[in-house]
Amino acid sequence: MTDLYQTITDKLPEMSKSQREIARYVLNHMNSVPFLTVGSLAKKVGVGEATVYRFATFLGYKGYPDFQKALQEAMKKQLTTVEQLKISDDIYDEEDQSTYDMFEEDIERIREMTHQLNLSDFNQAIDLIVNAKRIFIVANRSAVSLGSFLEFYFDVMLENAELIRNPHGVSEKLFRIDEDDVVIGLSFARYTKNTVEALSFAHDRGTKVVAITDNRLSPLIPYSDIVLCARSDMSSLIDSFVAPLSLINALITAVGRRKRNDIEQHLEELESVWERFNIFSDDMRK
Repeated sequence: MTDLYQTITDKLPEMSKSQREIARYVLNHMNSVPFLTVGSLAKKVGVGEATVYRFATFLGYKGYPDFQKALQEAMKKQLTTVEQLKISDDIYDEEDQSTYDMFEEDIERIREMTHQLNLSDFNQAIDLIVNAKRIFIVANRSAVSLGSFLEFYFDVMLENAELIRNPHGVSEKLFRIDEDDVVIGLSFARYTKNTVEALSFAHDRGTKVVAITDNRLSPLIPYSDIVLCARSDMSSLIDSFVAPLSLINALITAVGRRKRNDIEQHLEELESVWERFNIFSDDMRK
């Protein structure tokens, strides 16, 4: 664990109630707090700016700017799963309350994403997707769940999407990409090297790249034409994909609207095929 996060967790018992609230917010928002001004952090926590300044000095920093710099450096050093679990144990006092806290934090992640979403970038991503000859979705480890969801709906609507999830199969899948294709990379801290390398390769081939990631320091960004961010950080042994999934839902819906005239007949034909193969249950028990 980095010295900063270790210091925060070690000093939790010595903190005042307000300081503990700040500490909890910092540990629950590791990927966004490093970019907040002192005023923004104070507002989000519900304390005064002076309290935030005192929190920084309490931790041993000269002031908030030094504390913020340390946060940004710590952000680059991703926590292990064990370290995340330890932080979770430190900041959540009661098991039942922590469940409700996590729900509230997921709501906040979605709200924060909507406030920070650049609609111009979002619409450019839609343009790239609907005009692509082929769509390659690169995702590994837990992000495969998001990639599978995205691939399913894009393939139903556009019939040209493919998920690449096997690290050993990336070269065989991507060697044929060109400037008419689009690669969508999904990766969140801790970022998978294979996904970064796949996006780097696509970038070198002149293929347009859309990154769906968690923050502006993500290693996917240097190889991406469009970046869409949604926080996934969570003080637990798992990441929270609630906000990224909400972003993906919006992408799928927007593509469906843009291509409605093209896909309506296709979907009607699919319905008859699904009925032929008895895909859906008609047992509506009450």
